Amino acid sequence: MAQALRVLVGCETSGRVRRAFAARGHDAWSCDLLPAEDGSNRHLVGDIRDMLHMGWDLLAVMHPPCTRLCNSGVRWLHEPPKHAPKEASAEERAAWPDLGREARLAVMWRLLEEGASLFSACWSAPIDRVAIENPVMHRHAAERLPPDLPRPQIVQPWWFGEPFFKATGFYRRGLPPLTPTNRLTPPKPGTDEHKAWSAIHRASPGPDRWKIRSRTFTGLAEAIAEQWGGHAEREAAA
Repeated sequence: MAQALRVLVGCETSGRVRRAFAARGHDAWSCDLLPAEDGSNRHLVGDIRDMLHMGWDLLAVMHPPCTRLCNSGVRWLHEPPKHAPKEASAEERAAWPDLGREARLAVMWRLLEEGASLFSACWSAPIDRVAIENPVMHRHAAERLPPDLPRPQIVQPWWFGEPFFKATGFYRRGLPPLTPTNRLTPPKPGTDEHKAWSAIHRASPGPDRWKIRSRTFTGLAEAIAEQWGGHAEREAAA
């Protein structure tokens, strides 16, 4: 039997990736600032940066606070949003209606710095195999990230048997690209089926929208555990 890996699944509350690794016999843990949705005792509550030196064989950071780094968020660095971002402090959110444009911009740029710092810490962790989920980033983010950062692999849930659209990027170090396991045929735009596949993007605004949009699809979680876990096992055996 292959030797069990010590796996840390960072920035995950759903437990889907953690459970996929655990089902294959690995010593898998998740961590986040929030508790695990499944109430697992194999979930660490706290800042992931405090856990990177605990002797892991593989780190998969699934849903880091990436809003300030991705292309879709670059506009807020030039014209701040009307409503306070959820990553702002409680004091900043309360004061937001009375803050001027420059003060709001200062908050947005600080959040960019914090997001880049978290990403860089995970990428540079003393762990041989690292994968970090994040969309394609804007140039301000790229300028603040490690120079050895490769282009991300972009995958879709429908590559892994899940009838949904959700482009997901993985920046990888020491891990191979994911291979599709059950590639579906996307429906034609404008059809009811296409709208159903777009449910993640069409999710209604609300307090749980971020949670719905951030959950890893089960098919993708299974592929991550099987392929990346298998790769690490083979390296360990060699």
